[in-house]
Amino acid sequence: MAGPAIIPAPPQIAASGYLLIDANSGKVIVENNADERLPPASLTKLMTSYVLSYDLKNNPNVNNDDQVLISQRAWAQNPVFAGSSLMWIEVGKQVSLSELHKGIVISSGNDASVAVAEHLAGSEAAFADVMNQHAQILGMENTHFVNAHGLPDPEHYTTARDLATLAQAILKFPESYALYSQHDYTYNNIRTTNRNRLLFKDPSVDGLKTGHTSEAGYCLVTSAKRNDMRLITVVMGASSESARERETQKLLSYGFRYFETHKLYDAGAVLADSKVWAGNSDSLSLGVSRDIHLTIPSGQQDKIKAVLNIDETIKAPVTKGKVYGELVVSLAGETLLQEPLVALASVDEGGLFKRLWAGIVLFFKQLLIF
Repeated sequence: MAGPAIIPAPPQIAASGYLLIDANSGKVIVENNADERLPPASLTKLMTSYVLSYDLKNNPNVNNDDQVLISQRAWAQNPVFAGSSLMWIEVGKQVSLSELHKGIVISSGNDASVAVAEHLAGSEAAFADVMNQHAQILGMENTHFVNAHGLPDPEHYTTARDLATLAQAILKFPESYALYSQHDYTYNNIRTTNRNRLLFKDPSVDGLKTGHTSEAGYCLVTSAKRNDMRLITVVMGASSESARERETQKLLSYGFRYFETHKLYDAGAVLADSKVWAGNSDSLSLGVSRDIHLTIPSGQQDKIKAVLNIDETIKAPVTKGKVYGELVVSLAGETLLQEPLVALASVDEGGLFKRLWAGIVLFFKQLLIF
């Protein structure tokens, strides 16, 4: 049996706000000022990309091969964009949504962000409203967007925690997420290089995004996978490009060295079969409605204990998804997780005789209890 977990204090990170979580379990491993509202700079484009990914999957009128007419506002030569990152699109030309998505993610193009915003919502202001609606749905409680690219505005802000939540959501769109690992992109004969330099230094890093303005400092949201464990880091307000990379590497090293994540149960897997009274079936399968991951100190897996607390009496009719108990997972006596046990299938009422018999048995059973 493994000895007690010995974990050093988290590393000191030179940044305005930062966070380290496990992508699958959501476990917060390290945090500081994670709920402080800060300017996100080009980290904004994580949401711009997310909205596009969401529409590509859910809106039949949005397709990767859609041709987008580039407006004056989205033109790379727009004075608002002077000195900022660009895809280098030209006014009056048509560019596919697929190419613009690459321009947002790989080139960090402010021009591409505006072009997509106008195409999807009619205007950048309307698109910002859509961004805020998605933020609300995702539970990003301290986030507000006013544009699609992240150039400074007093009412444009987010937090390290909210960005980690957004990164988790982006991971659910694997085709779009694959763009974040691309090292470079060429459009209009101009080659731009991904500013996430950790992609070139750490083979476990495969995303996500950098950001920088004088107001925001140097920011970086990163996702890295080693073996079966994926971590997400958020570093906001570092002092330089090298500093945001160095501080991110500190967080990743700490998380991967001292913690591990285990997938305990699959969504929909049968964890227990329970008696059903008065039903057309005598048995009910119970399980959990989502995949259950647990992040724990390294080497402590043999100390995990799972207990199923199932309702004593379950009567038909039973509706699929209804809660009939609880899964409790603990480690060394500390409860780490409490998850509802749900019916994995519906059970209709049985015939008249079965219902009457169940009523009689349960009546006498109740008498014995009291």
